[in-house]
Amino acid sequence: MDYYRDLITQKSWQTLIKLQQDYSLVLIGGWAIWLYSHQLKSKDIDFVVDLPTLSQLKERFTVTKNNRLHKYEIVQNDIQVDIYVPFWSEIGLPCEEIIAASQIREGFRVPLPEILLILKQVSQAARAGSVKGYKDLLDVISLLRLPDFNWDRYRRLTHNANPQLPQKLADLLRQTVQVPELSLNAHQFSRIKKTWLLNLASFR
Repeated sequence: MDYYRDLITQKSWQTLIKLQQDYSLVLIGGWAIWLYSHQLKSKDIDFVVDLPTLSQLKERFTVTKNNRLHKYEIVQNDIQVDIYVPFWSEIGLPCEEIIAASQIREGFRVPLPEILLILKQVSQAARAGSVKGYKDLLDVISLLRLPDFNWDRYRRLTHNANPQLPQKLADLLRQTVQVPELSLNAHQFSRIKKTWLLNLASFR
C-alpha cells in the first residue's frame, strides 16, 4: 500500500539499502514497521547506531547535529536520514536497550515490534495533527495488527519506560474511527480495536 508517492519511497528504500550494506545500524521508524507489516512504506529513514558507527558515518557524509531534537541528520538523495545514539537521544527508550533487543528481519536489524510501538507512540504524540503524525498513527495500527504482537512484553516495557503509554494508546484508539489507508472501514476497525482495548484494560 502507498501513503507517499512511489518515487519518494523507492528513492528512500534504495538509500536505506546502501546504508545498511555499509554500516552497522538498527533500523527504526516507518521502514522497520514495514518490514514486519508490509503495509505502508516510508519516506524518511530512522536508525540507531553506536558511537563508533556514528564516527564512520561522519567520515563519509555531512552529518549535522540537531541539539533541540537530540539527533543527528543526513540529507542523502533528497531523503531525510535521522540518526539516534546512546546516552543522548531521547526517543522513548534508551538507545542502548534498543540496540541490545534488536533482531534480524529480512536482512535488516530491527527492534522488537513492542519496542517499535513505544517509539511510534512517542513520535506520534509529538507530531499529532500533522501529516507525519497521522502516518505515525497508521504505523501504530499496523503494529497492533501483527499476529504475533506480544501484549505481555508491551506491558513490561511500558511499565519500566512510561506507565502512561497504555492509557494514551487506548485514548488514541478511541479517537480513531476508521483507517481507509489500511483498508479498515468504520465497522471493521470498531471490531478489531475492541480486542485491543480489552487487552489494554487488563493492564490496570
